[in-house]
Amino acid sequence: MSSLSPRQRNEAYDKALDLMRRCATEDGFLASPVERDNYRRVWGRDGVILGLAALMSGDESLASTTKETLLTLARYQGPHGEIPSNVDTTTERVSYGGTTGRVDADLWFVIGCAEYWLHSGDDDFIDSMLPALERVRFLLGAWEFNARGLIYVPQTGDWADEYLQSGYVLYDQLLYLQALRSFCRIHSEVHGSSDHVLVDRTTRLLHVIRANYWFNGQEEEDIYHKVLYRKGRAAAPQQSGQFWMPFFSPTGYGYRFDAFANVLTGLFRVGSSSQCEKVDQHIGKIVPKKMCLLPAFHPVIEPVDEDWKNLQMTFSYNFKNNPYEYHNGGLWPLITGFYVADLTRRDHKVKAQRYLDGIHRANAMERDGETWTFPEYVHGRKFTAGGTFMQGWSAAAAVIGHNALEGKPLFRVGLQENHDQ
Repeated sequence: MSSLSPRQRNEAYDKALDLMRRCATEDGFLASPVERDNYRRVWGRDGVILGLAALMSGDESLASTTKETLLTLARYQGPHGEIPSNVDTTTERVSYGGTTGRVDADLWFVIGCAEYWLHSGDDDFIDSMLPALERVRFLLGAWEFNARGLIYVPQTGDWADEYLQSGYVLYDQLLYLQALRSFCRIHSEVHGSSDHVLVDRTTRLLHVIRANYWFNGQEEEDIYHKVLYRKGRAAAPQQSGQFWMPFFSPTGYGYRFDAFANVLTGLFRVGSSSQCEKVDQHIGKIVPKKMCLLPAFHPVIEPVDEDWKNLQMTFSYNFKNNPYEYHNGGLWPLITGFYVADLTRRDHKVKAQRYLDGIHRANAMERDGETWTFPEYVHGRKFTAGGTFMQGWSAAAAVIGHNALEGKPLFRVGLQENHDQ
């Protein structure tokens, strides 16, 4: 597929910024300006991701909306420290999740607070957020349950809220790692010294992730559960050493490729150079030539598969996960935007531009005669727009990718630290 021209890329970027501005309200970023389900609300996960794109853009009005998003989420924090999944500030209806809570809303909130503070230098902001952040920190520790370093995530407990993942989900552990790094950075700046216990916990989590999700445990104390680890590695001869495992639970490991998690291992400096290249190779095998976008999960769960029955029972409003749709093999601009940032960080700029062009092509897709519909995902076989349209984080993906290629970091926390310690 031919590359987009500079004019087309500039138009795509401007359209993405325009949608982000439409998502911006005085209370923070909406997931989407359209009236569908509960998308027209301030979201923890979506709001922070739009906020990260806003900080990269250099648009100070959008950066201000990032701050308001975080203040709104803190204002509606639950009694145990829960950060809302989403808030309707007009009716003051607050959701902390559906059938289970949303673990990643809390994690993105911590990351967002640190990133906004480092961008703005607003010490008054971070001082005002410390009580909310401490409550989140306590709650995250409680979610470890057995105090062994990994948080336990119930099914539907994160962004893949209609997919089959639960237990010690890699995506959430990676966000937990970045949240702990954020706590370390905040503590060091506010108190003028390191919290050595927190630093040790952060280092320990890094080692546990590296050992248990790549089947690369060199030290016995890094193995989370020896029997699960041994059986999981034996059952994964094809996947082992090719990409990071998506989760494990008391009943065993999952083996499908979780694109978001694997991309974050690179961005958060968890994977080595060789591991990142292995992940790149796998992505190259599963991304369709016609549409340069990453699928949420791979391979697709088909009606003949053992997991199909359980997948059909996992939905909120209506079933969305038919083969090649939504989380079940749908192609996501969101995840691809983070991948562009990671490819650029590793100096794979030609490949990064190709994926950014894929995001732009997806965002420009038509619906009912209208162009630039910013779909939530693209069908993995038909290459048609799907999900909710005018999706804020699809616009954010384009902004993240564009600015990453301009040399701007997506995450400031961890930029200078040595993550081999």
